[in-house]
Amino acid sequence: MFCAANKGRTVRKAEIAASCDASENHLAQVIHKLAQAGFVTTVRGRKGGLQLRRDPAQLRVGEIVRFFEGAVPLTECMVHKADTCPVVGCCVMKDAFCDALEAFYASLDGRTLADLVNQNAGLVSLLKVA
Repeated sequence: MFCAANKGRTVRKAEIAASCDASENHLAQVIHKLAQAGFVTTVRGRKGGLQLRRDPAQLRVGEIVRFFEGAVPLTECMVHKADTCPVVGCCVMKDAFCDALEAFYASLDGRTLADLVNQNAGLVSLLKVA
C-alpha cells in the first residue's frame, strides 16, 4: 500500500518503517520476498529503494496474501499427513472449513491494491511521502 500511495516514486525502506512503525530488518525480509515474487523492483545504492512492478489495479490482494501465507490449513484435517483427529472419517467440518477458506480468498481476489488506496484519502495522507 505504501508503494501504491507513492506511485511512480522510488520509496525507501526507512520511509516505510517510519510511516508504519515497523522494523527495518523485518521490512528488508519482506521487500526481498516481494521482489523475488515480482511484486516490486528494487534499486540498490544511495538513491535506491523500491517501486511496484505492476500497476496497483493489476495486483489482486488475494495473490499477495497467498504468496505470503501459502497453503495454510485452518485445521489439522486439512493436512492429510499430520491428521490425528479421531473423528476424521466421519466429520463433515473439513468441507465447511475448505469452503470458508475459498470464500476468504475469493473476497480478497475481488480487491486490488488500487482498491485499497484509491479514494482513501486517510490512508494516502498517512503513507504519502512529502
